[in-house]
Amino acid sequence: MKSYETVWEIFNQCPNNQMRDVFIDEIDTEDPEQFLQDKFRDKEFTCDKTILPDGTIVFDIVTSGIRQRYTFTEI
Repeated sequence: MKSYETVWEIFNQCPNNQMRDVFIDEIDTEDPEQFLQDKFRDKEFTCDKTILPDGTIVFDIVTSGIRQRYTFTEI
């Protein structure tokens, strides 16, 4: 099982407010995509995956009209 530092960002929908909610955690998983499938299993969501040159995996998610980003960095 791999360990990841995760950063979960929930972007504010208000046009004049650039603040966002940010949560940092450590998780153990073999498959970050499956982790997200399990997390959002009761909701419809779209997901775009990007792998950065350093191996960091970034998922841009939209669910219930809310834009979110999950970043997985292996530790």
